Amino acid sequence: MFQDRTEPHAQPLLLTARQTARLLSISERSLYSLTKAGDLPAVRIGRSVRYDPADIRAWIEGAKKS
Repeated sequence: MFQDRTEPHAQPLLLTARQTARLLSISERSLYSLTKAGDLPAVRIGRSVRYDPADIRAWIEGAKKS
């Protein structure tokens, strides 16, 4: 009757601070410091702060060159 449907998992367009901090293996406090200093771009949606995975990758690439 019920079939096991496998739907592709959609990747989120934006990551939360917790997800981003885990991805970078840093604390959320360090992440907010980088954001406040303007080093890591963030997207504000109301009171929420989100991070674009493409911006994170670009930031990492820029850090490699320094």
